[in-house]
Amino acid sequence: MSHHSLDALPEVAAILEALTEPAAILSLDYQILATNTAYQNNFPFDDQIIGRHCYEVSHGYDLPCDQEGESCPLKRCVETGSRQRMLHIHNTPHGQEHVDVELAPVHRADGELFGFLEIMHLVRVARPTAEGDGMVGRSEAFKQMLSLLQRAAPSEIGVLLLGESGTGKELVARAIHDQSRRASGPFVTVECSGLSESLFESELFGHERGSFTGAVNRKQGLVSAARGGTLFLDEIGDVPLSLQVKLLRLIETGTYRTVGGVELQHADFRLVCATHRHLEDMVEAGAFRRDLYYRISAFPIDLPSLSERAGDIPLLVYVLLKRIPGGDVVKVSPQAISALERYAFPGNIRELRNLLERAVLLSDNGIIDLPQLPAAISRSQLIISDHDEAQIKSLEQVEHDYLMRLKAQFSGDNKALADALSISERTLYRKLKSS
Repeated sequence: MSHHSLDALPEVAAILEALTEPAAILSLDYQILATNTAYQNNFPFDDQIIGRHCYEVSHGYDLPCDQEGESCPLKRCVETGSRQRMLHIHNTPHGQEHVDVELAPVHRADGELFGFLEIMHLVRVARPTAEGDGMVGRSEAFKQMLSLLQRAAPSEIGVLLLGESGTGKELVARAIHDQSRRASGPFVTVECSGLSESLFESELFGHERGSFTGAVNRKQGLVSAARGGTLFLDEIGDVPLSLQVKLLRLIETGTYRTVGGVELQHADFRLVCATHRHLEDMVEAGAFRRDLYYRISAFPIDLPSLSERAGDIPLLVYVLLKRIPGGDVVKVSPQAISALERYAFPGNIRELRNLLERAVLLSDNGIIDLPQLPAAISRSQLIISDHDEAQIKSLEQVEHDYLMRLKAQFSGDNKALADALSISERTLYRKLKSS
């Protein structure tokens, strides 16, 4: 561990090295005073890291984050005098990564503010670039959702995912499971829509042999299968009203009975629910139990629609094409990307994947252009006219959009892209930062 001006605070220095995640002590003017080994490994500079500014090391910025268009947890710490957490995109040896940054004030024995303890919680379930698996995104709406996910995942609190169909609710539910203390346990999905009353109860709780016509064997329910893990109730708004009281009893008591069974069974799962419905309206209409709603909505997370994260479309297109058979050798023209960015996508990411699968099959020359897109999308291509003047973008935004599209189609890493553009890698990082 590296030390600087910490002689009076040996206990803080010891705490730093005891932390397994990257951590540092920052001065009031953003200088790095001390780090633990994990921090040094996460930001391996050729020369000394002590004395550098935190924004220079983690972002490649020349100025503090708040002067570069991002929220700054250190500035918020100064303003509020309390602990702060914010999701940022940092430059690491593995490329750009989402990092949940936590900052807390550090005081001397006499109460004087000495600096700040910074802990970086690395986000493993999502990336701001096309590398790796899992969720991808870098738009502000995506980062807000990811920040809430990071808060909820380590706890046992019940989470309610709210969003339109096709926004990836099951992906988010699995990410919550993967970030939880139950990650080594099972992740069990219950599709609540389309199940009749009798079938839903049997699927959820299981049934005994002979409990109803056709029950020739004893069957384990999904609640039992989720023991030690996460139970994900997808489209919980579709659960029949008559069964909601049994679901409420399961959540409140942690016990249930199989269909046809007598003995009380004990459940052990973490509950995550999802719906595209407006449950509050259903409660007022008498279609959903108020007490059940309060039980499942302890920690609601809104999933943004694709139209709310249009800046992620070039990235999503690149990632989805890699996951579609034959799509990894197909390129997308800038005109097609622009048209996709302007389309409303009522079906969200599911619709984007479907149209890309179709476009891959229609692409005879290995390029997806406007003719390979549905007419409703190709017509959305930007045509500047008199009534479009209000939509004209600044040159900075045009440059940012161009670089994002270029990165989505570029096969090399950031260093190779920077070389091709005749700029430094640090300049490229700065230009690619979230707008």
